[in-house]
Amino acid sequence: MKPILLLDESLQVEIFFESDDYGYEDNICLKIIESCPEEEKVFVHDESHLYLTPTQAQALIDALQKALKLSSFSHK
Repeated sequence: MKPILLLDESLQVEIFFESDDYGYEDNICLKIIESCPEEEKVFVHDESHLYLTPTQAQALIDALQKALKLSSFSHK
């Protein structure tokens, strides 16, 4: 999957199924890579991994879809 670039492209987000963690419930990885000067960083580390359960991933999808729908509606 192609990374999602945020901010001024200094924040890269990747989302993928972590096959090595197949046996764990939280095997969906939200990987965040940040490449900017230290004083501009949002995260402490250059790279962070957040592991989500399918329920958490679906909640994130639902929240993004709702926000997208509201945003699209407000621009018409």
